[in-house]
Amino acid sequence: MIFERVKEMIVEELNVPAEKVTLTSRLAEDLGADSIDAVELIMNIEDEFKIQVSDEQAQSIKTVGDLVKYIEAAK
Repeated sequence: MIFERVKEMIVEELNVPAEKVTLTSRLAEDLGADSIDAVELIMNIEDEFKIQVSDEQAQSIKTVGDLVKYIEAAK
């Protein structure tokens, strides 16, 4: 499942407890991702799922759920 893999990647990248990562978790506000974390996470997502995320699209991704929906739509 995409959410499970994204969750693993976020836990690893942002060093947050797995239970904090839900579909409604906001990447910056709830999980503490700064702009560098966000760029690294997007790059890892692109590699993992073999998709491209433009800068504009990345700006619109605010929650874990947004990220999962984007990946599902891009695949």
